[in-house]
Parts: sequence; structure tokens; C-alpha cells
Amino acid sequence: QVQLVESGGGLVQAGGSLRLSCAASARTYFMGWFRQAPGKEREFVAALRWSGDSTAYADSVKGRFTISRDSAKNTVYLQMNSLKPEDTAVYYCAAGTLLTYLPSSARYWGQGAQVTVSS
Repeated sequence: QVQLVESGGGLVQAGGSLRLSCAASARTYFMGWFRQAPGKEREFVAALRWSGDSTAYADSVKGRFTISRDSAKNTVYLQMNSLKPEDTAVYYCAAGTLLTYLPSSARYWGQGAQVTVSS
């Protein structure tokens, strides 16, 4: 069993920045982030592979969000810049042996972190 502990999030004005962190108790092949806004389905945001430099982003966040890792700390980060009100959601860290755009591909989930962007 892998535990994922998230930190970060909060309230920010449009155009601002926030950083989310996710510390894993053990390493899996992939880690990433999904988000879920009220009344909407959970959607893919970004993911990376622990080995190599492979990353993937949803079109809606490309150029604004950056996913990165600290291998020594088993921690993945999501740097969110130029935030928009439509980025408001609960952000979930996810991990698994395979991570795709589908939430069902994740085996482990963090507790979620609220991100609220005011206009």
C-alpha cells in the first residue's frame, strides 16, 4: 500500500500562482495529478514517470502548470502559474504502475487539496 500525502493549495487571485506537493511512502512507476470541480467529473491534469523525463499535461493547463519531482524525497510537485477561476477544484495526487488520462488508471490517491481561484 502506498500512502500519498498532499500539501499546498489555498485561495489565490486570478493570475496568481500556487504549488502543490505530494509525498509518497513508496515509489511507483507513475505519479500525477487529477482535479475535480463541483458537479464535474474528475479530470487528468498532469503526470510524470519516475524514470526518465516523460511528462504529460492536459491541454487546458499546458504552458501554465509544471509537474516535477524530487527523487530523494519521493515527492512530486505541481507548480501552477497564471491561474484562472476555471482552475478552481479539489486537486488529487495519484500514483500507479500505469497512469493515463483516465482516473480509473490510478491505484493510489491522495486526500485532495482545495485550490480556489478568485476573479
